[in-house]
Amino acid sequence: MTDQIETHPLEPFLPSNAKLLMLGSFPPPKIRWKMDFYYPNFQNDMWRIVGAVFFDDKDYFIDVENKGFKEQLLKDFLNGKGIAIFDTAYQVIRQKNNASDKFLQIVQATDLAKLLQQIPQCGHILTTGEKATSTLLTQFPEMTIAPTIAQSSVASIDVENVRRELTLYRLPSTSRAYPLAFDQKVAHYRQFFQQVGIL
Repeated sequence: MTDQIETHPLEPFLPSNAKLLMLGSFPPPKIRWKMDFYYPNFQNDMWRIVGAVFFDDKDYFIDVENKGFKEQLLKDFLNGKGIAIFDTAYQVIRQKNNASDKFLQIVQATDLAKLLQQIPQCGHILTTGEKATSTLLTQFPEMTIAPTIAQSSVASIDVENVRRELTLYRLPSTSRAYPLAFDQKVAHYRQFFQQVGIL
């Protein structure tokens, strides 16, 4: 066990036209990265799921030959669709040196209002997994029940002294450790992107 505090290593990805903010928990240890961007672990299926949803090709964003990702293609896609990305935790202690949310101790949550200030059109927030969802809810003390998978909740937050209403969604973790078949995860994400008008 370690008590070393890690600060988030990536800048928030915030397209000016963003209508959706996707929030995970925190990046995996750098040794697992295949690119300097979100969901960089080759064993995480986020970008395979997005490829399957939007292009019917789970390898659309995957550099199969080099076991990596097509980072610029991903960024161009996200910019075009108006999808912002960050994580719910800004500082953490990894209780075990792995990528598991189970062993992440949140030291400081992300300042959600500060993020939203930079994406004024954003009205939807998606969390990927239980830890991301529970950490996000610390920003909404009036919410006592977390959104369940495939359901949405409405919440509001003060952004520059203006009350901003948001729809919160929770989807299954894209980690392969999460016990749900790939095709079922794809179905959940497809339904979500349709619901928010991005697909």
